[in-house]
Amino acid sequence: MTTRSDSGLAELEAWCEAMGADLAPVPGRELSRSVLERLATGSPAGIALVDTDLRCVWSNSMMEQFGGGSAQQRRGRRLGEIQPDLDADAVEAQMRQVLETGVPVIGHEHTGRLASAPGVKRVFSMSFARLSDDAGRPLGVYYTVVDVTARHRGRARLALLDRAGQYIGRTLDIMQTAQELADVAVPEIADLVTVDLLDTVIRGDEPAPGKITDADTAGLRRCGLQWAGERPAATAVEIGAAAAYRPGSPPVRCLTGGFSWREARLDPLARPWAATGEEGGAEHFADLGLHTAMVVPLRARGVTLGMTVFFRRQRAEPFDDEDFRLAMEFVARAAVCVDNARRYTREREAALVLQRSLLPHTLPEQRAVDIASVYRPADELADVGGDWFDVIPLSGARVALVVGDVLGHGIDAAATMGRLRTAVQTLADLDLSPEELLARLDDLVGKDTAETRGSAPPRAAPALGATCLYLVYDPVSRRCTMASAGHPPPAITSPDGTARFAELPQGPALGVGGMPFESAEVVLEEGSVLALYTNGLLDGATQAQRDRLRRALEERGMPLDALCRTVVDTMLPRRPVDDAALLLASTRCLGRERSKSYDLPADPSVVARARKMAAEQLGDWGLDDLVYPTELVVSELVTNAIKHASGPIRLRVIRDLALICEVSDGCSTAPYLRHARTTDEGGRGLFLISQFTQRWGTRYTREGKIIWTEQPLPEAD
Repeated sequence: MTTRSDSGLAELEAWCEAMGADLAPVPGRELSRSVLERLATGSPAGIALVDTDLRCVWSNSMMEQFGGGSAQQRRGRRLGEIQPDLDADAVEAQMRQVLETGVPVIGHEHTGRLASAPGVKRVFSMSFARLSDDAGRPLGVYYTVVDVTARHRGRARLALLDRAGQYIGRTLDIMQTAQELADVAVPEIADLVTVDLLDTVIRGDEPAPGKITDADTAGLRRCGLQWAGERPAATAVEIGAAAAYRPGSPPVRCLTGGFSWREARLDPLARPWAATGEEGGAEHFADLGLHTAMVVPLRARGVTLGMTVFFRRQRAEPFDDEDFRLAMEFVARAAVCVDNARRYTREREAALVLQRSLLPHTLPEQRAVDIASVYRPADELADVGGDWFDVIPLSGARVALVVGDVLGHGIDAAATMGRLRTAVQTLADLDLSPEELLARLDDLVGKDTAETRGSAPPRAAPALGATCLYLVYDPVSRRCTMASAGHPPPAITSPDGTARFAELPQGPALGVGGMPFESAEVVLEEGSVLALYTNGLLDGATQAQRDRLRRALEERGMPLDALCRTVVDTMLPRRPVDDAALLLASTRCLGRERSKSYDLPADPSVVARARKMAAEQLGDWGLDDLVYPTELVVSELVTNAIKHASGPIRLRVIRDLALICEVSDGCSTAPYLRHARTTDEGGRGLFLISQFTQRWGTRYTREGKIIWTEQPLPEAD
């Protein structure tokens, strides 16, 4: 009895016999049976025929290169019997699909190991087509096989390099870049990859020229680590820990010599390379399951930054020349990214050092406000910005609060910030009004911009477009006067916990030009909280962000420091993209018990009464030791006001961190210190004042001027 399989086999054989007879002759040529046989047997592709049960009927000689026996030995056997290491079920599924539908499958790629080379994975391109008789009944499937391993590896190599270009160096963080190198290399190149960099590189320092010495290898640190499958014992050194190797081992030789190294088959009885117990106590490579290795130094711009070590343990095939070339090209590209990150780290650290040196380390002592501040630099993805703040004690127990923001990032922005902060401190010593101070600061920025544009080569970027908010608070009158140069207005939280934004005219940014600066004045209740901030805190200054800040400032029952940190944490993401500064100031009030004012007529006889009133007030404060110098100071100030000024005269004494005496008049002419000659009858008043006080000066008001002095209080006060 003939089975269906035998019947199909016979039909296929008959088809093969008739293959030449059914073809129409070509004019002038005869395709004889021998020619057609040579066409099939001499094809560079493997060709085989299977019946409807997927058993081999015929195969050409090229199929023998894949193993599995000769054509005669293949006859009547299924693919799984011929090539047991292939995924025969997947291939036969393609054959059944073609038998059922009649639709050919072209270029199906299949990966597997052959009987002829069981230790190496190969990639094959297979095409399938159905054979049918004259009635359209399926007789079987014929298919072709081409080894496309080289082409597949070439595509994979290009894809890996493309992925490396997209994935490695996405940040300018050295550690992250090294880890990205290891992540991309596993499992496409190796099963275990370690990336070790020199400590000098991690710090951002410039690598020393010339070759690496054996002593330098002690400064290696694990920066990247990735593995496939279960974590091997050879990964005991964690990220950030020191990585040491035995002298003379391949990693040390490659690092000091600057060359790459490959070993197709590691000696299973050889000692591992680590000198710190990295391999978890393993005595041989066989204990670790590592059988092939490559070491490729990371070199960029002629200097060595570290090295990358590749191992295989799950994949049986060793590293070959193609893997070696791929690894070297792959690491060379990554090394440029690592060096870019190193250069960025160096510049960022320099900018941070400069910025920290320019920002206030400790806030000056004063009693006008309680201060809390938070400065939050941007994360590693961003560069150092030019945000700054300051607290400047002024005469008359007043205090100036400043916050500013320089456009741009990096060392130039930090340097510009330092110049602006110094300029504000200098102008603040002149006791200018906020709008006048910003006008003079704007003039300085304009001059700086002009000088910068004319310099060759250009120096640091000018402060063009920088913003600044300057605010002066007087704890005696509780008046707060402020002006803005393109900076957002401060928020004011009342003692009842409600927050609002001050109505402040927005002047132009510094150096831009335009309308003159205007100031606004508000009277604050004692215990109000002023919030000065930079643009980075609001991330765009939208109304929604302003509302978030207002709600955050309305949190009740927190100390000022805790409120400051809470507001910053609420407003900023975990990794901010811009620097942000927040300065909170809780206002105090110096009431009548700490200040006293007297209106005096412009009459020389009032000088004695002014001395007496000042002495009585000092007696009430228990400052008897300061009565004599204060009488002298008051006498000279009032006498000068009566002699040289006009309009009403006012004497005010304030007990703050120092004893403050102020005399105001309606004249805008400033006194100056003279060095009187021996024969002069006058001109020694301000000289005497300078000897009995620690500071004195003049500030101007809308009505005239104020001459003020400060005397140190006893230490017990």
